[in-house]
Amino acid sequence: MSRIIQFATTGGPEVLEFKDIEVPLPGPGEVRIRVKALGLNRAESMWRAGGYMEEVKLPGRLGYEAAGLVDAIGPDVTRFAVGDAVNTVPAFSQNQYGMYGELVLAPVSAVVKHPPSLSFEEAASIWMMFITVYGALIEAADLRAGDVVLITAASSSVGLAAIQLANMVGAIPIALTRTAAKRQQLLDAGAAAVVVTDEQDLIAEVMRITDGAGARVVFDAVGGPIFGKLLKAMKTSGILLVHGALSEEPAQIPYLDLLIKLPTIIGFEIKTWNTMGDPVRQKAAVEFITAGLASSALKPMIAKTFTLDEIVNAHRYLEANNQFGKIVVTV
Repeated sequence: MSRIIQFATTGGPEVLEFKDIEVPLPGPGEVRIRVKALGLNRAESMWRAGGYMEEVKLPGRLGYEAAGLVDAIGPDVTRFAVGDAVNTVPAFSQNQYGMYGELVLAPVSAVVKHPPSLSFEEAASIWMMFITVYGALIEAADLRAGDVVLITAASSSVGLAAIQLANMVGAIPIALTRTAAKRQQLLDAGAAAVVVTDEQDLIAEVMRITDGAGARVVFDAVGGPIFGKLLKAMKTSGILLVHGALSEEPAQIPYLDLLIKLPTIIGFEIKTWNTMGDPVRQKAAVEFITAGLASSALKPMIAKTFTLDEIVNAHRYLEANNQFGKIVVTV
């Protein structure tokens, strides 16, 4: 028997509940993992609340990122053996698999070797954020040395990953944050400059920092009223990548600016974009990230750690939006 976490109805963190189940032996193409740590993601809280892009089939499981040890393998699995340290990457639907639990099944297509230099807690924090950023900035935007990239929600795990990856390829990351409270932390994390959007004129600041050129790439997790300002802060024919919708207000798009700026606007989500659905592209992403970790260009950034018993509080902390980095749950 193993404890897993599920929810019988969508709603706030309080709908999460523990259940003891017998986890079956893995079938073809599956691995069973004894979980040591979990990474929490905004997609999971949206899933739990019923606000994700895919409709939840209740009772629902959840969780994309786990780090642990292989407990059993399916009859056709050859890449892994019992006892191997492994991690999972977001390459499945939460209607099919959920990593929140002590013992879980995972599709072998979403299992990667554990980076030997990292703890289980660190490894549980890296894959969603770095694969999202790799797919958006490297695959979709072809981010290059010298490019200026604007990063909204910069103190989130994905925002911090974007800062690191931009520096890794020689680009210039400008971090956007609502208040000045995290300005120094963002500079210490590698941001070339920080714009405090509640206190400064976003467009004027970006133009000042870039000597009037604007940013070639925008990596936006917010939307809402800031969206039109991001367009104005771009270069002509730049790329605006939308990967989240933290603002509950409608995005404001000035149509004339579309004709002036001629932007390419891309909605980016790693599973639908197919970074994780294509084995060749997934391999390239994992190798890129592994190389970045080995060189220390990419580093885990854990904001706070909870225990599995504290999963409800962990989700509440996630939704308070006060973290600087990734929230991790130990099992």
